[in-house]
This record gives sequence, structure tokens and C-alpha cells, in this order.
Amino acid sequence: MHENLNQWNFVAASYVIGLAGTLGLVAQSWLAMRKAEARRDRSRGK
Repeated sequence: MHENLNQWNFVAASYVIGLAGTLGLVAQSWLAMRKAEARRDRSRGK
């Protein structure tokens, strides 16, 4: 007897993890950019 594993579950999971990680990195970078711009504006007296 031999059971076959369906590799598409792993492929789909890796895409979900990859996309979620990419979106998380983009969101974190965007928030850090906004924070840095606000700090720059405060230091310039705007």
C-alpha cells in the first residue's frame, strides 16, 4: 500500500506565506517611512 501526498497544499501554503510576508514588510516599511517623515517635519519646525 502506498499513499500519495498532494503537493499542491504545500505550494498554496508557501504562496500564502510568501504573499503575507511581503505585504507585512511593505506595511512595516510604509509605517516606518511615515514616522520618519513626521520626525523630519518636527525637526524642521513645520
